[in-house]
Amino acid sequence: MLYHLLFPLHASYSFFNIFRYITFRTIYATITALLISFLIGPWLIRVLAERQIGQTIRRDGPESHLVKEGTPTMGGVLIVLAAVLPTLLWANLRSPYIWIAVLVTVGFGAIGFIDDYKKVIRKDTKGLIPRRKLLMQFVLASLAAALIYMDIGIKDTVNIPFFKNLQPGLGIFYIPFIVLVIVGASNAVNLTDGLDGLAVGPSVISAGTYMLFAYLAGNVKIAGYLQIQYVPGVGELTIFCGALAGAGLGFLWYNAYPAQVFMGDTGSLALGGALGVVAVMVKQEIVLALVGGIFVIEALSVIFQVTSYKTRKKRIFRMAPIHHHFELQGWAEPKIIVRFWIISIILALLGISTLKIR
Repeated sequence: MLYHLLFPLHASYSFFNIFRYITFRTIYATITALLISFLIGPWLIRVLAERQIGQTIRRDGPESHLVKEGTPTMGGVLIVLAAVLPTLLWANLRSPYIWIAVLVTVGFGAIGFIDDYKKVIRKDTKGLIPRRKLLMQFVLASLAAALIYMDIGIKDTVNIPFFKNLQPGLGIFYIPFIVLVIVGASNAVNLTDGLDGLAVGPSVISAGTYMLFAYLAGNVKIAGYLQIQYVPGVGELTIFCGALAGAGLGFLWYNAYPAQVFMGDTGSLALGGALGVVAVMVKQEIVLALVGGIFVIEALSVIFQVTSYKTRKKRIFRMAPIHHHFELQGWAEPKIIVRFWIISIILALLGISTLKIR
């Protein structure tokens, strides 16, 4: 919006030429997201607390979590607002990539909001029926996949990390692949959201990493030098990723241990969906499993635990997702959180290294 209002003025005032630069707009989208978080956050937390929209704690979980009972939840609304509004302010709104990213972020946030609403406000402990929740995710992801593949014409090739010339084409099967990436990322972040700041920290790191990937993929000279796939116009997603990272950092201000507010499914599904759709559009789909390795580990720990118990009646971990396993082993919550953040940074650096190690 600001881009469209102010950039045309560069013909008369050279200063406004600065709005053409993606780097400038990304910086200010990030700052705007932080400002929105700091301005709206205290008010939102107060409203949630006044209306007693508080978290219900599982009785079969770690006893240390019982003190968190009643902490305001559904704070993911703040993440969605702080990510989307700066994007609309600073991005080129003629870019289809921006609208698809916004669609997925808002759509998955809405699915999470419905689930949170049923659980917290309607006091329905089951929330959305899992099959219905998953169906809604698949429908929304399928819409995004159709737009990506048929409308903006993203190539159906998949880049394999560490291999320069290995780019298999999937043809029409690229659509279900996109759907799996988006839905998988969304649910993996959702499973990670179990400790104060545990999910949002790696989400910020992943958004920052994909901010770099988007910029590189959208620059024909740099993409050619690095021998990565050039995607015309995808550089605008740099601004979206900057806003997403800023929104995550702003939320972390209130979600850091001990948390004043939880994101709920509203935030976790939105964050995961956003990361998944960006990974697809910048053609770094497989690398997301490395950059977001914490989310993958958390999701796999649940899959392995459930599979093992159903087939052998034995548990692999004391409790899943795996962060609860470490809690029950006596690790302090802040130690688990910070160590997972450190691992996430290392994985992000490894992900960036795939640009050169091939």
